[in-house]
Amino acid sequence: MPTQSVLTKTKYQQKLEELEKEILKLKKGAGFKFPPKIISLKGILKGIKITEEDIEKAKKSLFKEAKI
Repeated sequence: MPTQSVLTKTKYQQKLEELEKEILKLKKGAGFKFPPKIISLKGILKGIKITEEDIEKAKKSLFKEAKI
């Protein structure tokens, strides 16, 4: 049994090392790039009326499992 325990620890250690490498890549920006140009959304909803009821419905659909 001890060898299986050692193997499990080794697996976890390898996985942790992989995750650490991924986190470092993300911190350095290798995994995320900003769009080359900022896109303006100004006027995209021109003429559309958004009510409080619409906002509440959107919250409920987006955060079904979260408690608001």
